[in-house]
Amino acid sequence: MNMKSRFMTLTIILIGGLSIAACDSYQQESRSEGAKTSLGTDIDDGVITTRVKAALLKDIGLESLDIKVETRKGTVQLSGFTENLNQIDRAIAIAQEVDGVRNVDNKMDIKTTDTSVGVKIDDSVITTRVKAALLSDPTIKGSDISVVTRDAEVQLSGFVENQIQIDRAIELAGKVDGVKNVTDEMSIKQ
Repeated sequence: MNMKSRFMTLTIILIGGLSIAACDSYQQESRSEGAKTSLGTDIDDGVITTRVKAALLKDIGLESLDIKVETRKGTVQLSGFTENLNQIDRAIAIAQEVDGVRNVDNKMDIKTTDTSVGVKIDDSVITTRVKAALLSDPTIKGSDISVVTRDAEVQLSGFVENQIQIDRAIELAGKVDGVKNVTDEMSIKQ
């Protein structure tokens, strides 16, 4: 199995594990009085997210594994990194074509340099450490925040409850060893 196949396999396993953790976290939250959306809305958003991810993966020439997809009440947030502006425009167009998408919020950035395999591995380690820090903090819901790292620069995206959670997430990510910079692409839930 070549390095790219291994990376894709590990990515799929990581996404699956995080999805299971997010579902468990949702079930715990939905039992509390603080749940802000209905189970039906969250399921619809999950279906939309899956459809957008699948549509992005189908597109040849679009490096969709570097694009994160989050959905909140039909609004799809795209974040992560692409090779150029054309890929950003293409990803937005693909997302807009998916049934159920009401709006697309572009939080994507353009990659600035080519990255070696060693740097990609370092970035993966940083991403894992940042995600662990977010998940272990009781003041924020880390499963609502996506983390992408490119050349030791961390991009945080997703939908959170308030500005305090945004500030705390940025603070936690900035403290992780190896992080050079943190970019905030998070949105407050409406």
